[in-house]
Amino acid sequence: MEELDYLAGERKRAEFDVDAMKIVWAGSQHAFDVSDRMSRLVASDPAFRKDNRPMLSRKDLFKNTLRKAAHAWKRIIELRLSEEEATALRHYVDEPAYTDLHWGMFVPAIKGQGTDEQQKKWLPLAYKMQIIGCYAQTELGHGSNVQGLETTATFDPDTDEFIINSPTLTSSKWWPGGLGKASTHAVVYARLIVDGKEHGVHGFIVQLRSLDDHQPLPGITVADIGMKFGNGAYNTMDNGVLSFDHVRIRRDQMLMRVMQVTREGKVVQSNVPRQLVYGTMVYVRKTIVSDASTALSRAACIATRYSAVRRQFGSQNGGPETQVIDYKTQQNRLFPLLASTYAFRFVGEWLSWLYMDVTQRLQAGDFSTLPEAHACTAGLKSVTTSITADGIEECRKLCGGHGYLCSSGLPELFAGYVPACTYEGDNVVLLLQACVARFLMKTVSQLGSGKQPVGTTAYMARVEHLKECRCSAQKAEDWLKPNVILEAFEARSLRMSVACAQKLSKFSNPEDGFAELAAELVEASVAHCQLIIVSKFIEKLQQDIPGEGVKKQLEILCNIYALALLHKHQGDFLSTGSISSKQGSLANDQLRSLYTQVRPNAIALVDAFNYTDHYLGSILGRYDGNVYPKLYEEALKDPLNESVVPDGYREYIRPLLKQQLRSARL
Repeated sequence: MEELDYLAGERKRAEFDVDAMKIVWAGSQHAFDVSDRMSRLVASDPAFRKDNRPMLSRKDLFKNTLRKAAHAWKRIIELRLSEEEATALRHYVDEPAYTDLHWGMFVPAIKGQGTDEQQKKWLPLAYKMQIIGCYAQTELGHGSNVQGLETTATFDPDTDEFIINSPTLTSSKWWPGGLGKASTHAVVYARLIVDGKEHGVHGFIVQLRSLDDHQPLPGITVADIGMKFGNGAYNTMDNGVLSFDHVRIRRDQMLMRVMQVTREGKVVQSNVPRQLVYGTMVYVRKTIVSDASTALSRAACIATRYSAVRRQFGSQNGGPETQVIDYKTQQNRLFPLLASTYAFRFVGEWLSWLYMDVTQRLQAGDFSTLPEAHACTAGLKSVTTSITADGIEECRKLCGGHGYLCSSGLPELFAGYVPACTYEGDNVVLLLQACVARFLMKTVSQLGSGKQPVGTTAYMARVEHLKECRCSAQKAEDWLKPNVILEAFEARSLRMSVACAQKLSKFSNPEDGFAELAAELVEASVAHCQLIIVSKFIEKLQQDIPGEGVKKQLEILCNIYALALLHKHQGDFLSTGSISSKQGSLANDQLRSLYTQVRPNAIALVDAFNYTDHYLGSILGRYDGNVYPKLYEEALKDPLNESVVPDGYREYIRPLLKQQLRSARL
């Protein structure tokens, strides 16, 4: 039987090679092949069914996730999958699980902070999943302020052990995924105390549960922290609470790549600089940026397909109503989000290159690019996750009332994604105190010293030009020129940073200045990060891009992304003098024209994500567009519809109706 495709007409309108765009989206032919193969493997396996998640109880939801994680591991072993293939398979299972933290945080922490001997001991066990690890950093009272953590690790020279202790209620570890019920071990971050003196926060490998019966070891109290936001979503994950009552561990369980404690109780700094710890942060945050692109692309795919299926108003002479996607108001909200998915994808690719470059430099003893990489990944993590969380919710609203149904896939996608705005650093804190703003202010302060800014701040070397230049756009088409767009974004970013630096210089205490100017510093940080994303999108366009019409479509998306940002932040561009009000109006005119150009290709652009219906998990976003019959079928599956007369009718509805009938005056 031939499959119905209600979006076939839309797909015929595509002005580019969709298969070639799939390769561009994936990053390479090899990456596409792995992704395509693993996504279809998961979609074809009934064991990975997920459409019933919102209706499961918390206990059943968690047990179901344990089953899927075990089945995934079984398939990985049976098929002898590579590490890359195994990672892709777990990704397409599409369910937050304890394995996420095991592979995503526990293993990288040991690789990044453990000595060669520690890696040889612990990594083989972790790779075979003979131990299950998590990452216990955040506490009930402290998250982003890592230096404020209260858990202590006190060295006992008599026994050659560390004593791990939770001295207060707020020192309890709180939020680590996988901790609540599954993990046997954790990398625990605690204040190192030797001979009564503190030496900062360090990581320690601590066994939490028996490998025989999974019971917590003596002195350890551990539990799940309870239901989170949403129906299924992150409730598949056993986020936990953990406290220690003077738990003793061997001295060699302190991660000692950067600092060691000797048998005699001496604290020795290794020849590996402490900044090496940031390498793990760079890895995790660059992964989060890539995940932002994936999450937003799923939401955009659902909203775009449904916007083409849904018709509303505009009927004339008995003809069909207008497709929702043809309304400019819908395009104005949807197409910038579609463009953002591609922008985040390409900046994520660049971050992967940056991580490899930084890693190679670190191994060679070159730490010069680490501060910039740290600031970049922190800032881009903040900007992309905030936009993605808001974007998923916007896509839900773009789907009208049906977007509120769990079967749309959007409520669960939002609930499962939104924690990204606070994990691995609260987004505002990352922009301000921790990373970006301080890095920018330091860069500005060194502009007159002869030290040239590099990397993503290289544009600041042209400080005098960017302070005085005026945008050259004279007509709407000028906003299609990459140099015009880039200079406007560079001028805005530099002028905002310089203005903040000038205001900061008037404070006798810089910390008072940071506190007072916090909002402006955050805005300057966002401007800098947006410039990075725009510039990396433009750089992508300068590469050799295969496929007929692909580059043209990417140029349209790049310009939509940049001009939509310019429109949204027009106040910044105008107040800094980076553009004039007339130029802002011309940019808006060009943006509307770009929406018209992307419209015939919208469905093909989301098809390029190559998502199976299983992975997308949305009736509204079905590939075939057969939405309404499937919505009806899904509604009838709800347990409430198992009986025509509901449970509780005789106890609560019938007596009420009878009472009303007896007392009514007709």
